Amino acid sequence: MADKLRVGIIGCGGIANGKHLPALTRLKDKVELVSFCDIIPEKAALAAKEYGVVGAKTTDDYEKLVSDPALDVVHVLTPNSSHADITIAALEAGKHVMSEKPMAKTAADAKRMLDAKNKSGKKLTVGYQSRHRADSVYLKAAIDRGDLGEIYWAKGHAVRRRAVPTWGVFLDEEKQGGGPLIDIGTHALDLTLWMMNNYKPKYVVGSVYHKLGQKDSPANAWGAWDPKLFTVEDSAMGFVVMEDGASIILEASWALNSLQIDEAKCSLCGTEGGADMMGGLRINGESFGKLWHTNVELGGGGVAFYDSGAEKDYQREARLWIDAILNDTDPVVLPEQALVVSQILEGIYTSAREGKPFYFGE
Repeated sequence: MADKLRVGIIGCGGIANGKHLPALTRLKDKVELVSFCDIIPEKAALAAKEYGVVGAKTTDDYEKLVSDPALDVVHVLTPNSSHADITIAALEAGKHVMSEKPMAKTAADAKRMLDAKNKSGKKLTVGYQSRHRADSVYLKAAIDRGDLGEIYWAKGHAVRRRAVPTWGVFLDEEKQGGGPLIDIGTHALDLTLWMMNNYKPKYVVGSVYHKLGQKDSPANAWGAWDPKLFTVEDSAMGFVVMEDGASIILEASWALNSLQIDEAKCSLCGTEGGADMMGGLRINGESFGKLWHTNVELGGGGVAFYDSGAEKDYQREARLWIDAILNDTDPVVLPEQALVVSQILEGIYTSAREGKPFYFGE
């Protein structure tokens, strides 16, 4: 391996330019961005010009990019339907892979990705950056210390009032596999399972709604959507029962007539205490015959100057991912964990479609 990891980017759209490329650029002592691919050649050229090394390659053919023996790492930043095929091709070509969330459009595709990773001996991770927020890192440490005890009830929050993404393929069920459940509900579910350290679902009951998406709504954060193009759900809810009896409520929406809104958050209830991320991190418990709760201060003590340089979640995600490759350690997000997220999401969709609980392993 060279002194620096040579990284190729497949998909040079919003998530690449808004998250991955700025984060990787901060790691110039560890990585070089040497190759860019997009089905729109102009996007690849623009990304290469802004973020790439001198002479960075561009292409509209992902197979050409992954076959380059000079590459060490590939980031797959494309619509959900293509995550599996591109990731598998990259793993088979001997590259480490970061795939954006969700792991894949279907659980079967996610399983194929895991199988390819195990066969290749390379590393695979999935872009669940919410694990790297300051509140998530703090709460996970407290849970691992035992502060909450056995967590037996939880809720994953991913509710927007009116924030439907109207660009790209977000409203296209064929390309994405679903709407807010698979788009932002996936973050809330990943965070909740990780906090609980519980990846053995027994069954799930789901409800999926196509209500507000069928109406015109110019009040949307990103402008009015076209109801004729809105082929995915506008909201979805799931109730998950785990093998050990623990349960999780998952709520996800892009459009819902609710004032209780929050995204990529979770609430947890354990035998020794509880916690939630709603309006800041709060931890609660009982001591000396009294109930208590505390609001955890996660900033720089209220001094803006010291807060301004704090590492952002997606920057920490990139740094720890690259370090895992360089140090040959496990990435923070294991593909085995991301597979369970995809299985539960698919179970919610299946339960809603069939009108009955979906049992895993049957």
